[in-house]
Amino acid sequence: MSSRKPPGQRPTLEAVAQLAGVGRGTVSRVVNDAPGVSARARSAVEAAIAELRYVPNPAARSLVTSRTDSIALVIPESESRLASEPYFSAVIRGVSTELADTDMQLLLILVRDGRERDRLIRFVEARRVDGVLLIAVHRDDPLPAFLETSGIPTVLAGRRSVAEPLSHARSDNEGGAEQAVRYLLGRGRRAVATITGPLDMDVGRSRLRGWRDAHTAAGGPAPDESLIAPGDFTEEGGRAAMRELLERRPDLDAVFAASDVMAAGALTVLRERGRRVPEDVAVIGFDDSIVARHTVPPLTSVNQPTEELGRTITRLLLDEIEDPSAERRHLTLPTTLVHRATT
Repeated sequence: MSSRKPPGQRPTLEAVAQLAGVGRGTVSRVVNDAPGVSARARSAVEAAIAELRYVPNPAARSLVTSRTDSIALVIPESESRLASEPYFSAVIRGVSTELADTDMQLLLILVRDGRERDRLIRFVEARRVDGVLLIAVHRDDPLPAFLETSGIPTVLAGRRSVAEPLSHARSDNEGGAEQAVRYLLGRGRRAVATITGPLDMDVGRSRLRGWRDAHTAAGGPAPDESLIAPGDFTEEGGRAAMRELLERRPDLDAVFAASDVMAAGALTVLRERGRRVPEDVAVIGFDDSIVARHTVPPLTSVNQPTEELGRTITRLLLDEIEDPSAERRHLTLPTTLVHRATT
């Protein structure tokens, strides 16, 4: 009796075993790269797989390996923020690029409220994915703590605090902000304001810290707290913060905004108020996103390697999936100041 499959029928594990002259369990161990198979048996199985063009059944394989060959990219933000902020699309592009040469599937999951968070928790508890990438990390978000205790491989883009125990990668937010503000001070600007990111996020606090550090490094007096206005990484938030700053400090002559999107909002208000950029007020953003190249005038901005950040967190996660006992890693990617027409 022939061991070859009838035309149009998918070859089975049993057919491979019969052709190779070994047991079904031996074929399963070869397919899943498990130990305990002699070189001779492995060679016979591999030859049978090639001849029959056998493709393992993913569902059956997952029962043996406890792997789903998928990872979740979790974003605890609204669709409007996801659509309006270039940061997210760049990170997603980096993640998908890094996964392109693997067998991993990417699941994009938005967590916008408690109901969706509970659904994600059940999803993770059922081990429906092999690992989780979490971006836009807020200090009081319960998800990182849950993921840490769940034991599932998890990597963050960003961190909750300087004491973050989970593996993560982040841009040099403090250094980039400090470089931008030192540049403004070095060009003779006397009242350098800042529009912060959300202060419940380490990225917002870190960029504010860089603003403070630049004033300290310049050797002048402590920075005036009236030059700080809170923002939320949205264009409307940038507009509101710029109005607040102009009301409070009409003498300001420079603004460091913690994102390009907020800087774009600030430029709109400055134009409405008749302030020339950069003659009256210099402006620097953060991200060096596509937004920076299309503002009027084009925006000087701190470049962070956002797509590389997506690739980096993906490599970290794949490593943890392969070896969950490996030491967790914390990486900081460099930033640079890109000069355009607003300074």
